[in-house]
Amino acid sequence: MDSNRKKVDPATRRGFLLGAGAASAAGAAAVVAARAPVAPAGPAVGAAALEDPQGRGYRLTAHVRKYYDTTTV
Repeated sequence: MDSNRKKVDPATRRGFLLGAGAASAAGAAAVVAARAPVAPAGPAVGAAALEDPQGRGYRLTAHVRKYYDTTTV
């Protein structure tokens, strides 16, 4: 039964697998690049909203804005 099998060069098989992996990576990169940029969740806030003289409520500080920048896809 083994005598009927064709011998396949291992380099050919490796080349096919490398090509398939590269093609799938390129496809994934194309999908990510084709996505439209996501708009921010809330309205743009100016510097006046960053300063609350009484210190009450939500404040969009520099470290909060940095966190928001890291969560964008």
